[in-house]
Amino acid sequence: MLWWESFLIIMSCLFVLMFIGMPVAFSFLVINIIGAFLFFGGMSGLLQLVIQISESLSTFTLVPVALFLVMGEIMFHSGIGYNLLDTLDKWFGSLKGRLALMAVGGGVLFSTLTGNSMGSVALLGSSLVPEMEKRGYGKPMSLGPILGSGGLAIMIPPSGLAVLLGVVAELSIGQILIAIILPGIIMAVLYTLYIIGRCTFDPKVAPAFEVESVPLSEKLKATAIHILPVGFIIFMVVGVIFAGLATPSESAASGAFATFLLATVQGRMSWTVFRKAMIGSLEISVMLLFIISGALAFTQILAFTGATEGLVNLVLSFDVSPMAVVGLMLVTVIVLGMLMSPVPIMLVTLPVFIPVVEKLGFNSIWFAVLYLIAIETGSTSPPFGAGLFVMKGVAPKGTTMNEIYRAAVPFLICDLMAIVIIMFVPAIVFWPLSFMN
Repeated sequence: MLWWESFLIIMSCLFVLMFIGMPVAFSFLVINIIGAFLFFGGMSGLLQLVIQISESLSTFTLVPVALFLVMGEIMFHSGIGYNLLDTLDKWFGSLKGRLALMAVGGGVLFSTLTGNSMGSVALLGSSLVPEMEKRGYGKPMSLGPILGSGGLAIMIPPSGLAVLLGVVAELSIGQILIAIILPGIIMAVLYTLYIIGRCTFDPKVAPAFEVESVPLSEKLKATAIHILPVGFIIFMVVGVIFAGLATPSESAASGAFATFLLATVQGRMSWTVFRKAMIGSLEISVMLLFIISGALAFTQILAFTGATEGLVNLVLSFDVSPMAVVGLMLVTVIVLGMLMSPVPIMLVTLPVFIPVVEKLGFNSIWFAVLYLIAIETGSTSPPFGAGLFVMKGVAPKGTTMNEIYRAAVPFLICDLMAIVIIMFVPAIVFWPLSFMN
C-alpha cells in the first residue's frame, strides 16, 4: 500500500470517529489498535503497541502536566484569583476602559497561575462582565478583552498546552516555557493598545464612571499581600528553569508547593479545597495522559507506514518559499481551531508539521511558539472556537453568539499581528533562550 493511501485511510477513520462523538482518547486508541494489527504484524503488533504506550507514559517529561494542573486547581478552588482582581482594581483608578484593561491585567496574572485558557475566560467573565454591563460597556469592550486575555494562559508559563506540545513534538519543555514569555507579553501589549485606542476614539463603548479614590498605602499593602507572592510562584516555576536550578519537572513540583504554601498562609487552604483540587487535577491528568499515550503511538504508526516521510517530501516539492509553507501550516491550525479543540489539533498535526519545519531549516522552538499562538487564535475564532462557548456560558442573559463573534474579531487581529511580528523578528523568541543556563 502506498504511503498516501495509508495516510488517507488512517486520517479518514480518525476524523469519522471524532465526528460521530467518540472521545479523542478513544478515537486514537481504536485507530492505534487497528493500525498496529494491520501494519505491525497482527498480534505481535498489538504487543508492540502496549510496549510503546507503557514507555510513553513512563517518563518524567509528563510530570509537569499533572503538577501544573494542581497549581491551577488550587488557585481556582481557593479563590486567590479574586484577590488579584481586587488589587488591580485599586491601581487602575479612573483610566479609560479601566475594566477592559483589568481583563488584560487579570488575564496575564491568571495565566501565570492556572495555565488554563478556558478557566481564565470563565473566571474573568463571571467576575468582570456583570460589572461591565452595569457600567454601560458595549459588548465589544466587555466580551472581547476577556476572550483575548483568557487565551494568554496558553502563552504565559505555566502552560499545559506548551508542555503537551513539548511531549508530542519531542522538544525541550524548558525552552518552550521560556520562549513563550515575551510573545505572551507582546500579545497583552497589543490588546492594551487596542483597548486604549478604541476607548479614546469611541468613548461610548466604555463610558467613564466615578471611582472611589484609594490611598497609596492601601494600594501598596494590597499589592504586597496579594500580588508579590505571585511573583514568588512565578520564580519557582520559570525562574528556576531560567537560572538552570531545576528541570521542568522539578520546577512544576516547586511551583505546586509554592501555590499550596500561598493558599495555606493566606488561610484559604482547607480540606475541602485540597480534596477538590486533587480530584480535579487527577481527573484531567488521567484524561490527558490517555490522550498523550495514544498520540505518541499514533505518531509511530504514521512513521512506520511512511506517511510522515511522504508528506514531508510532498511539501518540500512545492515551488514556494519556506516561510510560505510555515504560514500555510499556521493557517491550517487556525482553521482547525474553529472546528476542533486544541488538543486533538496538536495530536493530528504536530507529527507532520515538526519534521517539515526541521527539513526546511527552521528552529523548532520558534515554530512551537508560533504554533501555540495559532492554537490560541483558533480557540477563540468563530464559529466553533471553544473559548466562544465558555464566554457564552458566563455572559449576561440575552447575549447572542453573533455579539460574541463580533467582540472577538479585533483581538483575533491582534493575535495575527503577533504571529507576523514573531515570524519576521525571531529574536523575540531566541533572546530569552540565550540567557538560560
